[in-house]
Amino acid sequence: MTDRFASYTPGLEAPAEDVFVVAPDDGADLPQATRALNVAQSGAVRLTTVSGTTATVYVAAGIAFPVRASRIFATGTTATGIVGMA
Repeated sequence: MTDRFASYTPGLEAPAEDVFVVAPDDGADLPQATRALNVAQSGAVRLTTVSGTTATVYVAAGIAFPVRASRIFATGTTATGIVGMA
C-alpha cells in the first residue's frame, strides 16, 4: 500500500493515525494521549486531559469527540465500547 502522506507531519486537524481500545481505569493513564474518543454506547466519560483537568463529558455513540485525554476513569464512566483515536 502506498501512503502519499507519510512524509507529512500531521497536525491536530489531521485524521487519527491510530486507534486503541480503552479499558477505563481509575489508577492508570492511557498508553498514549488521544486526539478524540469514540464510543459504541452513548454515555458519560470521566477523564483527565493532557493539561491535567479532570471532568465528566457526555459522548454520543459513533461520533468522534475531540479531546486530548491522558486517563479515562472507570468511576463515573457510563459509556461503553470506548476507543481512543490518536
